[in-house]
Amino acid sequence: MADRKVTRRKFVQTGAAAAAGVVAAGAAANLSAADKKKIINYNSEMEYRPCGKTGMMVSSVCLGGHWKRIDKMVPGVFKGRGWLSAKLDDPGFQKNRHDVISKCIEVGINYVDACTVQECKAYAKALEGRRDEMYFGFSWYQEEMRSLHNQMSKAKQKGQPMAPGWITQKLMDALDKGLRETGLKHVDLWRITMHEQSSKHSDAEVEEMMRALEKARKQGKARFTGFSSHDRPHIKKLVEAYPEIVDSIVTPYTAKTKKMPGDSLFDTLAKYKVGFFGIKPFADNNLFNEAFKKVKGDPPPSNPETDRLARLAIRYILCNPTITAPIPGIINPHQVDNVAKAVAERRKLDVAEAKELEEAMDEAWAKLPPDYQWLKDWEYV
Repeated sequence: MADRKVTRRKFVQTGAAAAAGVVAAGAAANLSAADKKKIINYNSEMEYRPCGKTGMMVSSVCLGGHWKRIDKMVPGVFKGRGWLSAKLDDPGFQKNRHDVISKCIEVGINYVDACTVQECKAYAKALEGRRDEMYFGFSWYQEEMRSLHNQMSKAKQKGQPMAPGWITQKLMDALDKGLRETGLKHVDLWRITMHEQSSKHSDAEVEEMMRALEKARKQGKARFTGFSSHDRPHIKKLVEAYPEIVDSIVTPYTAKTKKMPGDSLFDTLAKYKVGFFGIKPFADNNLFNEAFKKVKGDPPPSNPETDRLARLAIRYILCNPTITAPIPGIINPHQVDNVAKAVAERRKLDVAEAKELEEAMDEAWAKLPPDYQWLKDWEYV
């Protein structure tokens, strides 16, 4: 993409960000033509951060794979109750995903995180003819560690334990199947989905997973490797135990997350130069609870108040130089523009903005549904 003149407000590049190798929005004048070429889909209005030790410079806000409210944009697209029931061959759905990817490319976003079979297929389709414009994070979730762990447990209960190496082979089979069914020649980051509480996996299971990741890199099927988990102590343990294999992690980071005073996961990630993609930046849309209440009937995909809260959340999260990027799920091009706008706005929140975001997150915490109470464990990381 051709470089474009900076028109949005430039923000001051902090010392911590500079030390982390961040290429801030408005810093284009400090980059050589060669440096710009190293950043895929470079746009001078976007900020780029190193994804750990991979060498990839990733936009500081990226596209999460989920499309949980896409039925607001494409009515009737869900075959069942869940968002993963979306009809992938629906023309309206395909146009929506194509348009969202197009807007991402336009504003300089260069990473999409696809963590289910459906997402991998949908985004591979949306990226046809422009695969080189975005890094592709990949997880064939339904056939990875959660399912394999359950199969192992059942086999053991029946007195028929799986042979050593079974998990490694099954993971490689899943990767091969995913590449075949999506038409992808390789993935940039194979980030295997583990159990949310990944310490449920035995050390032997983890070892076989790591062998699969290492094998995929050697075979050129995955350029870089990592995993997703919601289990902070276990993430820390795996990063320390497998520093040559864990290039990046995917784990929660909300607008209420803070650095733990001691023994923080952030310190471990910085020490081992591990990338960090943050899911749930809007606390599964609970950040917008009060804003939604003000709307009569079914709330629209976005409005000025939800747009402002979303930008405040992104700005808050990006104050931490350890995170590579938050990866919100996005359902229309307007929302892409909005999060890109947040990157170019002044970084540090003023007193009134901080108060507004804190109150919205306090309300979100108070009204979290039962199946999302676990997000409260991510206030101190």
